[in-house]
Amino acid sequence: MSIRFASVLIIAMCCTACGGGYSSPTAPVTAPTPAPTGSTTVSISNGASTQTTNAFGQNPLTVSIGTTISWVNDDNTTHTSAADGSQWSSGNIPPGGRFNFAFGSAGRFTYHCQIHPNMVGTIVVQ
Repeated sequence: MSIRFASVLIIAMCCTACGGGYSSPTAPVTAPTPAPTGSTTVSISNGASTQTTNAFGQNPLTVSIGTTISWVNDDNTTHTSAADGSQWSSGNIPPGGRFNFAFGSAGRFTYHCQIHPNMVGTIVVQ
């Protein structure tokens, strides 16, 4: 028997003894992240991509300093929440997903969906 053949045979036996193959791991199924206690929820409504100033619900939305806004995607397509002044950017929020951001200072914050730029909103923090 050649060394090459013996090496292949040993590797094959090791793989068989260890279960014989690789299976990709699966992600655990988890419930969506709940909104933080005391937060204000902004619902991204069904069909939001065709809406403008009402795609994120109440607009403008007025909250107190320290409030966490919890954007929840109730639509059947992915959206984002991105501040026009770069204070936050959610990344993709899939259907059923959620993004939270705490407002630590007063101001008027305009934002939009980066995927559907016609979707716009304003948060007024007092």
